[in-house]
Amino acid sequence: MLFVVAWPVLSAADDTALRRLRAQYHRREAGLIGPHFTLVFGAAAQREGALHHALDHLSQRSFWFVLDRIVRFDRAPPSRAAYLYAVPGDGAAELTALHESLNPEGGEEPFEPHITLGLFERAADAEQVARIVERQHLPMHGRVEALSLLRRDGERLETLATIRFTS
Repeated sequence: MLFVVAWPVLSAADDTALRRLRAQYHRREAGLIGPHFTLVFGAAAQREGALHHALDHLSQRSFWFVLDRIVRFDRAPPSRAAYLYAVPGDGAAELTALHESLNPEGGEEPFEPHITLGLFERAADAEQVARIVERQHLPMHGRVEALSLLRRDGERLETLATIRFTS
């Protein structure tokens, strides 16, 4: 499966906070990949050439974002699990435009740029952590300066290409 991610550049304190939250609440993914915005999710291997082409032809400047709210996404019943996301206000339009340029056919669900903080067995646990994170860590300011095309094979993640934005 292929993914395209945008890498956030954050202050040392904010980067550490996000990595700690992911290590505690999103253990399976935290060791594989650090904080990121996913712009292409689980694309088929046949799209690799098209994604390389799209990345090679992107004309994008670096941009600022502000993570200013936490969103809980409850999984469909019978699961009681919930994801917890940090969502940007500023910078969301730029991330959405990048998502749309890399996914010209759209997707089944609407895109909301976010950084996943964790997966919880119970929505109530996610809500409790959300309140703490909002009080202690938000807002977080950062910058997006690069995208990477990644290939995931089981528990292995390979970087196929990275592009840096102009300043």
